[in-house]
Amino acid sequence: MTKLDNSFGFHDVSPEERRNRIRDVFTAVADRYDLMNDIMSFGIHRLWKRLLIRAAGASAGQVVVDLAGGTGEVAARMAAPDRLVVVCDPSLAMMAAGHRRSDTGGVAWLAGEGEGIPFADGSVDTLTISFGIRNVTHLDGALAEIHRVLKPGGRLLCLEFSRPHWLIRPFYDAFSFLVIPRLGAWVARAPQAYTYLVESVRRFPDQDSFADLIRQAGFGEVRYRNLGFGIACLHIGTKAS
Repeated sequence: MTKLDNSFGFHDVSPEERRNRIRDVFTAVADRYDLMNDIMSFGIHRLWKRLLIRAAGASAGQVVVDLAGGTGEVAARMAAPDRLVVVCDPSLAMMAAGHRRSDTGGVAWLAGEGEGIPFADGSVDTLTISFGIRNVTHLDGALAEIHRVLKPGGRLLCLEFSRPHWLIRPFYDAFSFLVIPRLGAWVARAPQAYTYLVESVRRFPDQDSFADLIRQAGFGEVRYRNLGFGIACLHIGTKAS
């Protein structure tokens, strides 16, 4: 397996240092993050996000938080005058890039990270997170925080990269480790950042293991749906009412 480039140095560092370096990654790629997602996934990530948005079913009167919402791509599609939709992200650079988008006018923005979500207990109807939960420093802590801020009956919808079917895994691995860092160098001018992002996918739990972590955090009705032969996976869990 390809190792991380030492210029971001994620091995053998403290959680606080890892947190700071992850923020450096997203500062480096913020301006071209959405473009890189389109190129790397051939636009398929937008289809996956539409499935997430449809499953979330944001409605009138709700408080919806898109955690690690970055540039607001998902939040903008859930926003409407009759609800509060908030992007909560630790990267000021990513949110600044989102402010410059033309379609995020109905979105609220709040700095915050998964391990310390700045919302009161039981105050959120729906929490979504797309391709961001693998970047938290403490996965168990972030899931506990999500559970804390959700209202009874509130739902977590988590879209994340996962383990692809074994038939396509060799081709997916080759594309990830050989092509994506080169695209990162060419388009985003940040090959080290995209080496980290590829590695973070490989280190994330598989579908069943992550579903178990969601249950351990106190969620019920936990289920998941593989997308793109398991390249991505949509996990859903409900806080007991």
